[in-house]
Amino acid sequence: MELDDTICYCFHISKRKIFNFLRIHQPRRASQLSECGGAGTGCGWCVPFLKRYFEDANNPEAADDSLTPDEYAQQRGQYIKAGKGVPAPGAIPPPADS
Repeated sequence: MELDDTICYCFHISKRKIFNFLRIHQPRRASQLSECGGAGTGCGWCVPFLKRYFEDANNPEAADDSLTPDEYAQQRGQYIKAGKGVPAPGAIPPPADS
């Protein structure tokens, strides 16, 4: 995933925005990333990624997700289809074939 790719599909938050929030606000806990536009408070899919970014806060390039944006979206769709989370109103919908 690149810096301008969407991480939180529920609230349209990019990886760049998350790392800028980390750099500027220096949260003490990963859960404080929810203050970045509500990231992680919708369906919950992005929470493991947010935790990883918190751990790699000083090096955005080290936070390699090794997923393409399409793979990320497909896996989120499968997560939602499995009933593990409910997207927030206005969220980017899961791909049709997930």
